Amino acid sequence: MATGFLAKAASAVTLPVAPLYGAFLSYMIYHPPRRPHHKKPADLGLTSTDVNVPLNGQQGRGLHVWLIPGDTERVVVLGHGLGLSKSASLAQARLLSEAGYTVAMFDHRNHGKSVADRAGWGMSDRHTDDVVAVVRHMRSMDEYATARIAIYGFSISTFPSFYMLKREDCPVDAVIFDSGPALELAPLFRNFVAAGGVPIPGPLGTGPSRPVVETVASSAAVAMLRVQWPPPLGGAYERTPMLFLTGELDTMIPASGVRALAERYPLAEVHTLPDTEHLQGIKTQPETYAETVLGFLERTLKD
Repeated sequence: MATGFLAKAASAVTLPVAPLYGAFLSYMIYHPPRRPHHKKPADLGLTSTDVNVPLNGQQGRGLHVWLIPGDTERVVVLGHGLGLSKSASLAQARLLSEAGYTVAMFDHRNHGKSVADRAGWGMSDRHTDDVVAVVRHMRSMDEYATARIAIYGFSISTFPSFYMLKREDCPVDAVIFDSGPALELAPLFRNFVAAGGVPIPGPLGTGPSRPVVETVASSAAVAMLRVQWPPPLGGAYERTPMLFLTGELDTMIPASGVRALAERYPLAEVHTLPDTEHLQGIKTQPETYAETVLGFLERTLKD
């Protein structure tokens, strides 16, 4: 009883600084501590080449890519979840490689081995630029110049993978989303903070300070995107096949929010994976997951 009272008292004392820490967390969401690659393609028996993709035409360090060669006419560009790195998507890369696809795995800016970007505004455009840069780089290579290309996004990074369809000068042939995106933005950031996606120390993580930190962090993170969401129907959103994979038990980006977004677009398919939490589909439902992804790509990337 005394311990609980002291924790609440300490939280009340820190309440005045809770909004400031929430604002700090909103920046940290897009600039997380870098996680090293816990595995490489070779660890899964995959042959790859390291590629540097320049951003905005600038020379020097850009986006770090693992290029896993396969069919030169069928390419899949893989991202990763926020705060992770491309090594988190290696299971999907092996699935695709074994099916014959060329796979280009990239680290978003501020993640893995890609460039640091200190900006705190216009984050939607910046992360969308990452996806576009990799697609354009693949198309600039002679062997992939005529390839059909699919985008494969994960968790919160499904949002820029979806938003890049607004870039009419960078068309793709299909998109796959694992555990996102959803119709509403603010809830997913609240869920991300609440689930420990960013650290909330001591008294700020309990009592009256905690909801203030979560609310400010999520609201500021949405504002930092500077985005029109959801994208209006039209253009590539009417003609691009989309596959949404969502977990029945996902509390980060719930299946209901994914379905609410997908139903707005005519070529969207939604597959809800039973007994599956956030980003766990390839582990909990491996056969269904593989059949769904490979079947979709066979239909959409065939000649």
